[in-house]
Amino acid sequence: MKKIIFLLCLLPVTLLAGDVTQKIESPITSVVVYLTGAEVTHTKTVSISPGRNELHFVGLTSKLIPKSLQFTASGDVSVLAISDHIDYLYGQKKNDEHVKQLTDSLNLMSDNLAITRGQIDAYEKEKQMLDANQGIGGTNNGVVPADLKLSADFYYTRTLEINTELVKLNRKASDQQEVVNRLNWQLTEANQRTNPPMAEVVVLLNSTSTIKFESATELHYVVSDAGWAPSYDLIADDVSKPIDLKYRAKVFNNTDVDWKNVKMKLSTADPMQTAAAPQLDPWTLSFEQNNSSYYNNSGYGNTSGWNYGGNQPTDAGGLANQNLANSMPAQPQRAPAQQQYYNQNGNAQVVFNDKQVQQTQQIQYDQIQVSELSAEFDIKLQYDIPADGKPYIVDVTEYNLNATFQYHCVPKMEREAFLMARITGWEDLDLVEGPANVYFGGTYVGQSYIDTRSTDDTLDLSLGRDQKLVVTRTKLKEFNNEKSSATQKKETYSYEIDVKNTRKTAVTVQLQDQIPVSQDAEIIVDASQLSGGTLDPATGIVTWNLNIQPGETSKIVLTYTIKYPKNKVVNTRKFKTTSRAKF
Repeated sequence: MKKIIFLLCLLPVTLLAGDVTQKIESPITSVVVYLTGAEVTHTKTVSISPGRNELHFVGLTSKLIPKSLQFTASGDVSVLAISDHIDYLYGQKKNDEHVKQLTDSLNLMSDNLAITRGQIDAYEKEKQMLDANQGIGGTNNGVVPADLKLSADFYYTRTLEINTELVKLNRKASDQQEVVNRLNWQLTEANQRTNPPMAEVVVLLNSTSTIKFESATELHYVVSDAGWAPSYDLIADDVSKPIDLKYRAKVFNNTDVDWKNVKMKLSTADPMQTAAAPQLDPWTLSFEQNNSSYYNNSGYGNTSGWNYGGNQPTDAGGLANQNLANSMPAQPQRAPAQQQYYNQNGNAQVVFNDKQVQQTQQIQYDQIQVSELSAEFDIKLQYDIPADGKPYIVDVTEYNLNATFQYHCVPKMEREAFLMARITGWEDLDLVEGPANVYFGGTYVGQSYIDTRSTDDTLDLSLGRDQKLVVTRTKLKEFNNEKSSATQKKETYSYEIDVKNTRKTAVTVQLQDQIPVSQDAEIIVDASQLSGGTLDPATGIVTWNLNIQPGETSKIVLTYTIKYPKNKVVNTRKFKTTSRAKF
């Protein structure tokens, strides 16, 4: 029979005379890793004596969240109390050679610095003594010129020697102080990494058994500074074959305790979910702005579910971890981290030995959206995840997906066509938005981004550029002209777009261009030739759906005119913004 306690409030444990106390180092056997945070499980068989037993689980991460503690024990036992505290001396029991070397170097350099400062002090006092004894001969007796010259020469020579030595010693002391500061910094970081403060959980049990027995115990708790992020590989050999989607995860552990050969699960749930029954809030619908414009700031387009790189999720400043962060206990001050690419809540300034140094948090978080119905993945293999805050690749699962292929081309901005794979039924794949490495025909073609926030039933994935579709957009000069009347100005623009298919199979191409959209009644835009394209009046985007046979070239002509009052200025050309050197 198992006795289970779900900790709602921590109670202090008081040891009474006759109680049996045990120090237990329990291994981590399984971990449920959430997008932010993780639930850690320790299992250990311990000997339980009749009466009261006090179990001290030592060597636990100091980043555990106390209110998440849960404890189970088999046998005829009852749990009386449970509490936790930080043991700052636990880590000092470890003998780390690197820390010892840093400590010896720091002591040696500190001694050298003290000696240098002592020499500076001696010279300063000698200089003060010389200044205090400049008067010679007394107040009633004159001074022989020879004695005066001899005294002046001595004072000049000795003062010069002292000042010269002080310059050298002050520079030497400054250099030594810089080394001491760096050694202190390095030692603090090494101690934090090698000998961090650890948590200790104390469980007070009572056994009514009359004999000693073995009890299987489990200790569960949630930790901060751990999590996972999705990483995908999209592999397509040819447009006639299905796509392999390899679902992987980048798991990080920054809890100061290594996960060694642990059974792992990945989850999109909230690790600090409440025990209260859920209640539904009103669900309202409204019109949203179309974010699928092909003319974003990156110069690339996107379709539903896909981003070419211009609208990547921005840093949320740890908002994704807000609920978890509110539950985290206060942690000791860390040494400044060395990784410059990490940033969670911005940069903090730390004053160390009268110098300001930059402290950088170790994990960066994105704010993403996931399904309300949480997904959970059982990882088949057992993994080692060191507690160094670095991402480690974990294989989650693999899908073989049937897709329809279509090329997407915006020659006004890119002279190359993008191969798109359209997948239906993607909602059942439990995908989390994230980056994807794209391989086509055995070649790495770049990085894509899977955006699961699409409301469409089709997920569009980009397989990168295809050089076998040759696209050109040429301005037809004979049709481009400007005409003016007494009151009105008319400008005509005409472009020819050629798409040549050099593949051995027919291809479907979605081609897009645009005409300007008037925001004033006095500005009139007229699309005089669209070559069968479909115009969206709201956006000015013209779309052609082409089916091009092998070796065939499809020609499109786009012509439009702009009319506006002659006495007004209208910018009828569109430019992109970039940077250049300024000399």
